[in-house]
Parts: sequence; structure tokens; C-alpha cells
Amino acid sequence: MSKTENNLKEAFAGESQANRTYLAFAKQADREGYKQAAKLFRAAAEAETVHAHAHLRALGTVGKTAENLKAAVAGETHEFKNMYPGMIEDAKAEGKRAAEQSFTYANAVEKIHAALYQKALDNLDSLPEVDLWVCSVCGNTVEGEPPDECPICRAKKKAFFKVD
Repeated sequence: MSKTENNLKEAFAGESQANRTYLAFAKQADREGYKQAAKLFRAAAEAETVHAHAHLRALGTVGKTAENLKAAVAGETHEFKNMYPGMIEDAKAEGKRAAEQSFTYANAVEKIHAALYQKALDNLDSLPEVDLWVCSVCGNTVEGEPPDECPICRAKKKAFFKVD
């Protein structure tokens, strides 16, 4: 891999992390009543997304939808089979309960994402349009209607938000 390709991957990772960080900062600013600061964080987050997408295009990472779904299945599967189990064990060993819970929730949800991506791939030409809901506590992603209680984190139905 060339130096430029490595730089693009590093830049993509940095821009992606900045996007998510700034969105978290915006939520906190909203909670504290700082609307303009929240707006600034969201604007910067959007700009970081523009940068990240440009880096992906330069890398040639975004393919046709079927290829993208295959890549998503592989990525999610890697996370729940290889990445998160070790992280969960490390957090347990170090007594880091918040990290352990965060990793455990993510691990469970990555299995669901892999299955949803595979289902979409298998039915791409006849994929029905259904509502998608995400649990704001653990990230559980469900089709149709949210459950009364999240099977992963036990959050109530009101914790789910609809994705458009």
C-alpha cells in the first residue's frame, strides 16, 4: 500500500472520529442550553463527514450497493467475532464496567447488523421498505416496530428512535 493510501485511511479515520465526537459534544451543549455551540458542533461534524467521504472516494472504497453490503457484512462479522470479544475480556480484567457494557452492547448489535446487511444483500432486488428503529441506549436496530423492551439493554420502547 502506498504512503498516500495509508494517509487517506488515517485521514478518513480521524475525520470520522471527529464527526462522532462533535455530534456527542453537540448533544451535551444542547443539554446545557447552549444552542449556538451545539449548532456549531453539528456544522463541523457535517464538514468532517464531507472530508471523510472525499477520502473514501479517493481510496475507491465505495462500490456498488451489493459490494458495499458484502463489505458491511464482513466488517460487522469481524467486529462481533474478533474485535469485541477481546475488548470485553480486557475491560472485565481491568474492572472497567462502563467499557465492558459499551463493548458488550456493541458486540450484540453488530451481530444484528451483519444479519440485516445479509438479508438486504440476499433480497436486494426485492427488498421491501420497512421502518427501522434504533435503541438510543445500546444501538439495537430493529425492523418494523420497536419492542416494548429492548432485548439487549432492557430499555423501554420510548428509547427507540425511527431512522428515515
